[in-house]
Amino acid sequence: MPLRITALAASTAFLLAACGDTDNGGESTQTATRTIEIDMVDIAFEPDQVDVDQGETIRFVFTNTGEVTHDAFIGDEAAQADHEQEMRDAASDEHGGGHGDADEDGVTVAAGDRAELTYTFDQTGTLEIGCHQEGHYEGGMKTTIDIS
Repeated sequence: MPLRITALAASTAFLLAACGDTDNGGESTQTATRTIEIDMVDIAFEPDQVDVDQGETIRFVFTNTGEVTHDAFIGDEAAQADHEQEMRDAASDEHGGGHGDADEDGVTVAAGDRAELTYTFDQTGTLEIGCHQEGHYEGGMKTTIDIS
């Protein structure tokens, strides 16, 4: 019995640690350097462009003011394409096309809800926040992130 209790306690601690905010490096982030609010409307993000500094940790707060579910995924164009396919594959299975708790670079936000995503920008360049609900990314639902 003590072995079961120890195993249960260890697995619970692991699961609780996995549920915290994470950055793109997978480390727990409690301190963002600033917060950027992004509205999700119809099939658009507002604003559609943001500037961040290399090394900055940003807490994004997504508010879905639209009438359908949206998601927000951070990555370069190749990652956006991969994620688009993952969302299509997930939509075709019994679980639907949303982000699980383990997806540290994306969130799914139901109509009328809010969600947060914390991300550290390690390199200069350009990334995007894309919505990959069916037809949204292709329809232009993305925000460009310029990292300097």
